[in-house]
Amino acid sequence: MKTISLSEHEVREAVSMREAIDAVRRGFAGLAGGEFEMPTRTALRDGRFLVMSAHHRPTQSAMVKTLSVNFDRVPAITGTVVWSTLDRLDHLIADAGAVTTLRTGAAVGVATDLLAAPDADRLTLIGAGGQAPDQVRAVHTVRPLRHLTIVGTSTERAQALATTLHAELDSTEIRVSTDPARAVGDAHIVCCATPATSPLFPESALPAQVHVNAIGAFRPTMRELPDELLVTSTVVVDELDAVLEESGEIIHALRAGTIARDDLTELGTALTSAPAHHRKRTVFKTVGVALQDWAIARLLADRFLP
Repeated sequence: MKTISLSEHEVREAVSMREAIDAVRRGFAGLAGGEFEMPTRTALRDGRFLVMSAHHRPTQSAMVKTLSVNFDRVPAITGTVVWSTLDRLDHLIADAGAVTTLRTGAAVGVATDLLAAPDADRLTLIGAGGQAPDQVRAVHTVRPLRHLTIVGTSTERAQALATTLHAELDSTEIRVSTDPARAVGDAHIVCCATPATSPLFPESALPAQVHVNAIGAFRPTMRELPDELLVTSTVVVDELDAVLEESGEIIHALRAGTIARDDLTELGTALTSAPAHHRKRTVFKTVGVALQDWAIARLLADRFLP
C-alpha cells in the first residue's frame, strides 16, 4: 500500500480548467442520475471547519475533504482531500485549497456555459480573494472575455489581481473598481466571490439580461444577492438540500416569501433535462458540494495512481 501526496503546485500542474469543467459537468449529471451517495457536509464553528464526503457507486470510489476557513489569513482555505477505492490499497491525498478553488471555478464554468448568453463577453468579478482567479479562468474558458472588471475592497487589491491575470488574458481589457453597483451595470456575466453578509448591489443596478454566479456565501448568515434578483431570475443551484441548509440568499428569500422551493432547479437536472424556457436573467447559486471535489480527485487519481 502506498499514499501519493500532492501539493498545490502539483494539483495545478495536473489539471487544466477545461478538464476540471468537463469533469465537474459529468459529476453533476451523475448526481442527477443517482450515481452518488453524498451527505450534506458537516460544518463546525459556524463553517470555520468543514468536512465533506462523496461515494461514487459506479466506480466504488470515495472522497473525503476536511478543511479550515479563515478569511483573516492567506490562504483562507487549507486542508486535505483524500481519495480511495474498494479495489485497490493505494490512496491519494491532495491539497484542499487548490482542489476547492479549482472545483468551485469549474462549477461556475459549467453553469455559465449552460445559462449565459452565447455571445456574453463582459465579466464583472466582485471579490479579489483566493477564489477570484479561478472564477475568471472558468468563465473565460467557456465565454472568451473581451472585458473584465474586477471589484475589490480597495483599488490596490483589485489592481493586484488584474496584474496577476493580465498574462493569461492578454486580449482582454481589464479595469478595476471599488463600486459593485456601478460595475455590474454593463456586465453580461457577474461573479460574486466574497464573504459578504448583505447584498453586494441592488437588483436595479443590473442590466435586463445577465447571468450571475454567487459562490462566496456558504453559511445562513452570509448573503451576496438581493431577494429581488432571485424573484426576477431563473435560479439554478448546485444541490437543493445543501442550499436549503447553508445558502443565506436562498434561506432569506424563502423566509421572506419572495421565492418558493419549486423556483429552484438543481444544476444536474438542468444539464440532463430538455431545455426549458428561462428568463433573461439567470442565477447560479452554489455553496459547494462534495461531488465537485470527487470529480477533481478522480482526475488526479487517474494521473498519479497506477
